[in-house]
Amino acid sequence: MYGVVTRNPEDIEYPEFERNFFEVKDVSGRSNEPLEDAVSMISCFGDNAAASENDDLVPTNPEGQQATRERQFFDWAYVCPTHEGYREGLLEIIEDCADVNGDLRLDDVGFPRQEYCYCDRCNERFETWVETRHEQGTGPPPTETTVEDRYEWRASVITEFVEEATSRIPGRTYFTLYPDPYRDHLYERAGLDLAMLEPLVDEFVVPLYDTYYGTTYWLETIASGFRDRLDTPLSIELYAVDVDIDDLLHATEVAEAYADSVLFGYDASNARAALRRQDAETQDGVEW
Repeated sequence: MYGVVTRNPEDIEYPEFERNFFEVKDVSGRSNEPLEDAVSMISCFGDNAAASENDDLVPTNPEGQQATRERQFFDWAYVCPTHEGYREGLLEIIEDCADVNGDLRLDDVGFPRQEYCYCDRCNERFETWVETRHEQGTGPPPTETTVEDRYEWRASVITEFVEEATSRIPGRTYFTLYPDPYRDHLYERAGLDLAMLEPLVDEFVVPLYDTYYGTTYWLETIASGFRDRLDTPLSIELYAVDVDIDDLLHATEVAEAYADSVLFGYDASNARAALRRQDAETQDGVEW
């Protein structure tokens, strides 16, 4: 099964794609109206515009450094997942999209990296969480907490948000994962506890982007790692912009060996050309 990921409404009309994902809110903060015939995609905690307008939204590490795209390793600015006002706005967007199409894809869910967030709001909530657990006899006293306790608290924050979001999605919930299936990397990096998220999610999507796909052993390694970890259906998303058709086809062959569907990002025309060539190569021909 093949699908397209796009910002262009006209791309969802192509017959080569059985599934359509349309960006309603992306990491720039730009928004579009949801489409009835496409799954709305919402960048949850990636938002350049919101972060630039309000410092209180931006996660900080223990040194007070903010998670913005001006810093090394960040391609966009993040919003702290504990900010109630921003979360309420996200949930309203999710409800509006679900009214148009009952299926929805949650993108960019999680904390920015391991060392976030230590803003005053997060520190206060973590302290309250620790005290509550200690009073209930399920955790250490506040003076004995470790980074593992912080990871567990972060995971509870993200799981709670996903529970709130999915309760507003009447159809199928898709969830984008950062492409790192190994050990506890997602849990420590972003606060994603896969064991807690799998019952809430109908399908995970893993973007494996390259502008070349000249070699694909890394793609196979990552895809097979997720296939081993997940019982939930899995889609692999490939980058299609200006990628050589033969290379894109080879990447597709690798991805579909492990995924339930393959999605093509942001160049429907190139993806269609690749699928048409694939179809032509599988047809029986006549040799003269």
